[in-house]
Amino acid sequence: MPDHGFDPCSPPTDGRLPVSRIQKIISSRMLQSKQEKPSYYLRINADMTLLTTTRREIGRKLKAKLSTNDFLIKAMALAVEEYPLLAADLKGDFLEIAPTVNIGLAVAAPHGLVVPVIKDCHTKSLIDIAKDSQDFIEKARSNKLTPNDLSGACITLTNLGVYNIESFYAVMPPGQCAILAIGRNVETSVPIQNGFADRKLLAITLAADYRIVTARYGAQFLNRVKELLESPRSLI
Repeated sequence: MPDHGFDPCSPPTDGRLPVSRIQKIISSRMLQSKQEKPSYYLRINADMTLLTTTRREIGRKLKAKLSTNDFLIKAMALAVEEYPLLAADLKGDFLEIAPTVNIGLAVAAPHGLVVPVIKDCHTKSLIDIAKDSQDFIEKARSNKLTPNDLSGACITLTNLGVYNIESFYAVMPPGQCAILAIGRNVETSVPIQNGFADRKLLAITLAADYRIVTARYGAQFLNRVKELLESPRSLI
């Protein structure tokens, strides 16, 4: 659905498109983030072959419909527990680390991008995360999200894989020091001992605030997310 809420085949006759309230809010917050945060970007490729071939099997075993996002959110939560500065915010002369791992999930809604927040991801099972994720996506598409649904995130996940994007760089929301951006799985032949093997690789890009998360720390976090995704049963 178009972000601007109009039919691209029938643009306004006067060439002027009103800016919605939510677009103004998003624009203001993203501009604030870009102006105030010294951002850097890291990218890593995770081998998703095992996860894509076992996701439905795991779902049947758990009697739940699981998406790739659900595994990503669980992996992010576990990695943030090990690298808690990814859940920190700069408050003057000190860093405030969030007491719980609440992960925002960027969702395209009829009137623009919204980011509902899955609370307490570090203590929730994969099934609970999947349920919350699906509930929020449905509420976002029907414009039923509440202010509480949109508050409290310490890190965000954004996914453009459904639009055939392979990788991209995202903008951190205010109040957060990091965001993970993913695209689609790319089928690639990689060298192995006796030749080549076809693998599904996912580019994961971290945008982080250098005042809080050094590049080395961010790289360690990103590698941990990769390790967890490549061992999907560890996320059950």
